[in-house]
Amino acid sequence: MSGAVPGPLAELFDVSGRSVVVTGAASGLGLAIAEVMAECGAVVTLADVDVTGMERAVERLLARGLRARGQVTDVADPASVRALVRDVVAELGRLDVVFANAGISAGRGPRMPEGRIERVDLETWHRVVAVNLTGVFVTMQAAAEAMRGQGGGRIIVTASVAGLRGDPPVGYAYVATKAAVINLVRQAALDLARDGILVNAIAPGPFVTNIAGGRVRDPEVAREFAREVPLGRVADPAEIRGPALFLASPAASFVTGAVLAVDGGESAGPPI
Repeated sequence: MSGAVPGPLAELFDVSGRSVVVTGAASGLGLAIAEVMAECGAVVTLADVDVTGMERAVERLLARGLRARGQVTDVADPASVRALVRDVVAELGRLDVVFANAGISAGRGPRMPEGRIERVDLETWHRVVAVNLTGVFVTMQAAAEAMRGQGGGRIIVTASVAGLRGDPPVGYAYVATKAAVINLVRQAALDLARDGILVNAIAPGPFVTNIAGGRVRDPEVAREFAREVPLGRVADPAEIRGPALFLASPAASFVTGAVLAVDGGESAGPPI
């Protein structure tokens, strides 16, 4: 079969005209999500603490004729998150989809001496909790308030395969916060279902991004992560596009409280 996608099928994934916010959108998974949403007709607000990276990403989307805007946002600052949502609603009139994607690394996990439990630095722990857990919660909270008044919406959280099971290559605070946001998603899904707000999570496996200083770009580090993946490799950020679009689109109209693993089979068990 060739040619254009039939109308009814295209409508399943139609997000044209929707107001979408993506946090942590200057690079990596956030940028890939922002791109696919804009390519499919959404008006996308890219939010990030990285001013230069965010502005560059917005310019790139605008140069392609896509609808995009940027706003400097630190998800560890609740006032900054609330200002983001408030400004989007004021400028665009509504907020349809929020991707709570911003997150940071907790450093090395217990496979390395510096990552063992007695070596975990509490300052790092608190910073990771502030971004990866409290930042996600405040983003969800602000989005829910805006969406409730308009009759519904979508909230999609970037969790991790590290939140589904132990993950020795990554740090304690990362594992703990990603596990916490998964249950946060389930709780919010139950709470917000009566308001027509669907809440889901994506749990990525290892992707080539800038997190942890981009250390997965190191071939040896990439091989270490790939050994845990049944498909035998780390993923490209473009591979998050389909799952993200699905959860934001009419195709997922009866999906809430779900955790979609995009991990090459890692959460299913060790490679054979």
